[in-house]
Order: sequence, then structure tokens, then C-alpha cells
Amino acid sequence: MKLYSPAETAAKSGFSIDTLRYYEKIGLLSGIARDAAGRRVFTEADLAWLGMLRCLRDTGMPIAELRRYAELMRGGDETFRERVALLKAHDRRVEEQIAQLREQQRKIQGKIRYYEQESGVSAPRKAAAEAVS
Repeated sequence: MKLYSPAETAAKSGFSIDTLRYYEKIGLLSGIARDAAGRRVFTEADLAWLGMLRCLRDTGMPIAELRRYAELMRGGDETFRERVALLKAHDRRVEEQIAQLREQQRKIQGKIRYYEQESGVSAPRKAAAEAVS
């Protein structure tokens, strides 16, 4: 079984070493093994779990909900329904965020079109002009 140092785990997960320590302290990471010198070592399963935490954090799940999800995970198969409910609620929030971002993107694109029309420079011509200079 491949084991990873905290530095390797931080690099692979995108979380800082301090965040890994914090996540362990608050219970998001549990059962982290230690080597003979007492240093933390992480497994592939730990990296997979961190990947899920990264996904949920990057999509805006609050720490309190992450902690609840971790508790449910430790609760075994009988918590599947609760996990599904928690993830569905989060998924709905992500959908709302995506819709808001799309609307904001449409406004940005409208402003780009306005400036291009006003200046007489379209994106393709501008890119071609920049390539020549």
C-alpha cells in the first residue's frame, strides 16, 4: 500500500498542510495513520476522501455541512438516505450558483459586444491585429 507524506498529500489534494491538520482536528479527516516516528501518513483512500472534500469545498459547501457529511460517512450504510439528502440539497445550491453565474456571464458578454461595436474592433479582428504587432 502506497503511503503519502503530508507534503505529498497537500500537493495531490490541493489543500495546504495547515488545512490538512485543521481538517483532522475538526473531524473531517479521521483515522490518519502515523509512521514509526509519529508523523502522519496518508493512504489512497485518504486522498480519495480529500478529493471529495475538495469538490464539496470548491462548490461552496460550508464546513459545518462537511462535518455532518463526514459524520454520516462514519455512520455506515444506514446513513445513505441522509447523505443523499445532504448532497441533493448541496447540488440544488450549486445549480442555483451556476444559473446566477450564467446570467452574470451574459451581462459580461453583452458589455463586450457593446464595447466592440462602439470601438469598431471585433474580437477576431482584434486578435488578428494583436498577432501582427
